[in-house]
Order: sequence, then structure tokens, then C-alpha cells
Amino acid sequence: MNKAKTFLKEEIVLIISAVLAAVSAFFVKPTAAYFEYIDFRTLGLLLCLMLVMAGLNRMGIFSLLAQKMLVKTKNLRSLGLVLSLLCFFSAMVITNDVALITFVPFTVTALELSGKKKALIPIVVIETVAANLGSMLTPIGNPQNLYLFSAFNMGFGEFFGAVAPYAALSLVLTVVAAFMFRKEDIKIEIVHEKPQPEKAKLIIYIVLFMLSLLTVFRVIPYPVTLGITLLSVIIADRKTLAKADYSLLLTFIFLFIFIGNLGKIEAVSTLLQSLVKGREVLVGIAASQVFSNVPAAILLSSFTDNAAALLTGVNFGGLGTLIASMASLISFKLIAKEKISTGRYMLVFTAVNVAFLAVNLMLWAVIK
Repeated sequence: MNKAKTFLKEEIVLIISAVLAAVSAFFVKPTAAYFEYIDFRTLGLLLCLMLVMAGLNRMGIFSLLAQKMLVKTKNLRSLGLVLSLLCFFSAMVITNDVALITFVPFTVTALELSGKKKALIPIVVIETVAANLGSMLTPIGNPQNLYLFSAFNMGFGEFFGAVAPYAALSLVLTVVAAFMFRKEDIKIEIVHEKPQPEKAKLIIYIVLFMLSLLTVFRVIPYPVTLGITLLSVIIADRKTLAKADYSLLLTFIFLFIFIGNLGKIEAVSTLLQSLVKGREVLVGIAASQVFSNVPAAILLSSFTDNAAALLTGVNFGGLGTLIASMASLISFKLIAKEKISTGRYMLVFTAVNVAFLAVNLMLWAVIK
């Protein structure tokens, strides 16, 4: 029973997407045409990137980076700033999920060692927002970016132009938020052994990452990169295969089926097009609060041709409720076991998210 409850809590988006796909199958008879709904390129790229990042994380590369930076911090303000900026910038490359999986536990350790655990909630909240907003700047920063960049065949200029002003503003907001911490003196001594990455594996993962980037920008066909990545990981680091988020891949598949079927139901398709077209940013934000921004991106992409506006909307949509971005849930799960006040966490989380969203929307209203 406990395992079932845990699965329900951790995989609620997967379960909902499966139910939606199953219900839609009653209206559109399952046929081989279902396979045409699925964007295999996005799935293949996502799997490659997940395996590469999981491998680098298992080797302790990101933890080593954090250790080197944190031992130089002298006060609580600089600690909060370094941790927040680590999440902001690393999320652009290693994704918002991996950034938080890596740096939130490290934050807990750092605050325990420095005797400043009272600052855990505000620092983790800012880290979470920073990871969600920093990840918007690159096609590989989060799953919704990767999907939209691929599905709409976006150019890098179009992609960058859509989100760069908001990423720049969010960086400023992150720094301002971090400066709200007091300059209380701290001293951090990392007591656990520093990881010693194997050079051969490190080289393999760096090469695989470069291949993935070239594939994202359509230089190399995705089946080639997928085949090389799977073969390399199986031979050199088989345990990493278990670390990929396969539930996310399944969620994508179920959503592709659900949305493909919706497109076959003319009345529903027409209604959604009328709701979305011209309102991509606001609808993207609203849908993300309920479905999370990855499913929202997939759902709405079939009913608009304005990729830039939808990209902006679903990235803004990661701000708000705890389920608006799956990365936000990751942070919450990681520190929930630290005997924090969940009520206080939700209060701080909501206040910070609303503030960041409001300021970004002001900029959007000016430049739209």
C-alpha cells in the first residue's frame, strides 16, 4: 500500500497522461496511425541527454564543482548567491531537473556544516526558481524547450530571441533575491571525500554530450547519436542506464497519443485553436499551473503556429504552483525529509514564484 501511495505521488503526471491517452482512445480507434503522433526525435534526444547527465552526475562532476566554489564563501549571502547562480547557469546545460537533484542535497549539507540550516527554505526556493528560469535560455535546458525546438523546427536565433530578455531579467532578479540574505559569517569545511572521476568515462560522456548538441542543432541524425550513446553507456557504464527518467519518456508518449487523438476530433480541435491562438503566453502559463509546463507545451503545440510565444508561455508557466514545473517537485521532495515546515515552504515558494512571474510578465507586456 505504501509503495502504491509513493508511486502515485511521484508519478502523478505519468498516471494522468496515461488516463488521458486511454480515454481518448475511446473516441479515436487505436490504429498504426498512433505511431505517427509520436515525436521520436524528441524522445531519442531526451534519452541521450538524460543518460549523459546521469553519467556525469554519478561520477560526481557537479558535486566537485560545487565543493570548489562553496569552500570560498565567507558569509550566508555569498553562499546563497553562489548556490542560486550554480542552479541558474548549470540548468542551461544539464537541465533544471539535474541541477536541482545535484545542488539541493549539497545545499542541505553546506547549511548543516555551517550551522545555518534556518536558511534552508528560502535558499532552496530561490535555487528552484533560478533553475527553472535559467533553463529557459537553451534548447536543452528543460524538456519543454527541447520538444518545442524540435517540433517547430526552430532556428537558434528565433529561440534565443524569444527567451533571452526574460532570462536576463531573471538573472538580475535571482541576484537581487540572494542579496536579501544577511552577511552572517560562515565557514564551510567539506568533510566527505572529493569524487575522483575516471578520465576515460569523463571523455566518453563529453564526446556524447557534444554529439547530442550537434543532433539538437540537426547536424547529426538522431538515430546515429542514440545508437552511439546507448552502445557507449552499455559498454562503459551500464549502471547509468537505470538512472534515466523513463517515466518522463512514457509521459511524453501518452501525451503525444492524447493530443494526436484530440486533433482528430474536429469540435475539440477547433475549440482549442480558438482558445490558444493569439493567447499563447497567457494560456501557456494557465495550463502549466494545472498540467505542469512539459505536458502543457505538448498539448498546446498542436493548436498554434506561434512557437516563440508558446515557448515563452510555458517557461513562464514553470513559475506558480508546485506542480507547474516537475523540477519544483524535485526540490520539495529532496528537503521534505529534513523536518521543515511544509506550510512555511509553500508560503515562501508561492511568494517568490508570484513575484518573479509578475516582473517577467511586466517586461512581456512592454515588449510583446
